Amino acid sequence: MLTYLIVIVVLALLFDFINGFHDTANAIATSISTRALSPRVAIAMAATLNFVGAMVSSKVAKTVGGSIANPAKIEHGVEIVIAALLAAIIWNLLTWYLAIPSSSSHTLLGSLAGAVIAGAGVHAVNWSGFTQIIIILILSPIIAFALGYLIMILIKYIVLWSGNTSRSKLNRVFRTLQILSAGLLSYSHGGNDAQKAMGIIVFGLVAAGVQTDLEVPLWVKIAAALAMGLGTSIGGWRIIKTVSGKIVKIEPINGFASDLTSSLVIQFSTYLGKPLSTTHVISSAIIGTGSVMRFHEVQWGTVGRMLITWVITIPISIALAFSIYFVLFRLIF
Repeated sequence: MLTYLIVIVVLALLFDFINGFHDTANAIATSISTRALSPRVAIAMAATLNFVGAMVSSKVAKTVGGSIANPAKIEHGVEIVIAALLAAIIWNLLTWYLAIPSSSSHTLLGSLAGAVIAGAGVHAVNWSGFTQIIIILILSPIIAFALGYLIMILIKYIVLWSGNTSRSKLNRVFRTLQILSAGLLSYSHGGNDAQKAMGIIVFGLVAAGVQTDLEVPLWVKIAAALAMGLGTSIGGWRIIKTVSGKIVKIEPINGFASDLTSSLVIQFSTYLGKPLSTTHVISSAIIGTGSVMRFHEVQWGTVGRMLITWVITIPISIALAFSIYFVLFRLIF
């Protein structure tokens, strides 16, 4: 059992590390695209604030650790976590290699559900809790698109009302504001995304009988926060290029609006203790603000490929985790 727990911690931190460089684009793509920040400074800032955000709360971790299945009552809980993490890591690496900004959240939650089905049966899944999480995952990018659209319109009206319509002056002002908004977004990203790895570790600890509740130990918080911060410091350049230039041209004004929109949506979800896809939220905010600026220049082909990936991630993750569990713990061990 101790060996399995060590494997869980290592895999969870590896997933968190990959999540860091996989989702680096979320927080810094817009500020790099507009040259508000240099890539080196942007990544350093994102890594630091990801760590800080990850240490602040544990509501999302408790949701991940207890909403899909009850780790205290489930059969083969430790093996289930191992299969789920392996599936999530494989899918994250594949989509990173293909430069597709998929959701680490969808991957992890879908993988956990698939592994639970394989290890303990369909009845062991808390379908009510799983459905609530899926609803949040679906609604959050829609809200981000709509809110981004409205915020961008509001900013345009404020700019017109102020009379400061000089493009060079506006770019200077909003590049400065982007530094603040990118920092807030990095902090928000750490506060939601790092907690998913914390939650899956706690799931394993409870399933193994090491602890009886879903409280996140301090060492888990520190380890997960460090793993995400380190992963972020590596940088996910493939996905940064997709988010920063292949959806719509980003200028300082809509870059700031996108970051602000994303931060508001993520912070509200974290306050409620609900995991969401920061990738989906930020991409949707960029599309929403970009639609106000240049609707006809939005690369709808890229958006379509992203949507397809978003739709297939959960079912693929379920099937992949189910298969990994079956092969590892039914055929091999």
